[in-house]
Amino acid sequence: MTLSQPVRYSADLEEIKPDEQEVISDLNETFDVILNRTAEDYGHAVRSVHAKSHGILDGSLTVADGLSPEFAQGLFAAPGSYKVYLRLSTNAGDILPDAISLPRGLAMKVVGVEGDRIEGAEGSTQDFVMVNGPVFQTADAKKFQGNLKMLAKTTDRMEGTKKVLSSVLQTVNSALETVGIESSVVQSMGGAPNIDPLGETYFSVTPFRYGDYVAKFRLKPVSQGLVELTGREIDTSVSDNAIRETVQAEMRDTAGEWLLQVQLCRDLEKQPVEDPTVEWKEEEAPFTTVATVKAAPQDSWSDENVRKVDDEMRFSVWTGLAAHRPLGNINRARKDTYEHSSQFRAAFNRCPMHEPRD
Repeated sequence: MTLSQPVRYSADLEEIKPDEQEVISDLNETFDVILNRTAEDYGHAVRSVHAKSHGILDGSLTVADGLSPEFAQGLFAAPGSYKVYLRLSTNAGDILPDAISLPRGLAMKVVGVEGDRIEGAEGSTQDFVMVNGPVFQTADAKKFQGNLKMLAKTTDRMEGTKKVLSSVLQTVNSALETVGIESSVVQSMGGAPNIDPLGETYFSVTPFRYGDYVAKFRLKPVSQGLVELTGREIDTSVSDNAIRETVQAEMRDTAGEWLLQVQLCRDLEKQPVEDPTVEWKEEEAPFTTVATVKAAPQDSWSDENVRKVDDEMRFSVWTGLAAHRPLGNINRARKDTYEHSSQFRAAFNRCPMHEPRD
């Protein structure tokens, strides 16, 4: 099969909706419900999404040598190595027992990245924010706001009910998967399988500028120790923090290695910029490895890294190079809402956010 040439980046690829600012304001109001309620209950402000982390890792990212011109773009324009921080998490805005199974997230901060920055992006870092599925649950921020309002009503409430619902939805999700149906909606409501986050493949879901082109990202485990964990379920009945404890035990003697891969947009009809519910099929837009991420055996829940990363850092798709500017309605909505959440945390906890330096 002959691949189409990659689509060239242009500002015209984005379609700004007339009500975007109104929707963003509504999102911030709903996030305030979540932020205030959890801060009041915990006495400490947490993230409005992906509040619970399961592991904090430090490692390195090495850009591949000899990349072809279409892939040698932005951060990946030249070979080099960078320090990275990785944060494994669950997507809810409250800190739930692990028996309530939800999609997993992985955020990665690359340190010491030089080049023209996105407007307002402090420091010299590049953030990647990913989840363990290739599509987003809604097509745009307005539809996401409808889902968020329902979640806000149950934030840090009805824990027992959530456990029962999650158990039921996991059964529903397993039944759907046996007939070849994968439901991101069922999984986002608590039906995701409770599998080991170290063995998962993570996707950016939304598209980004990739220098002269447009792309999505994927982080795929390749070292034997991680691949062996792919699909392995964790018994979450033994502890509310069973996932964190499992990851901590595994990382004591596991050398982690992932491939950071790029999927260039080649057909705007099949790989739309504005609708992240559409999966970019790999046979039509294949992934190409542009870097390797490594994490040596370590304590994935050390006091130092938990304080430094969980409390004092923020991860945002809008932190990085202009060459990797986020694209599409969902990403545009993330700009103010991510900033809003981090400002709330910084003020409530009396701890400013820090961008690490090389």
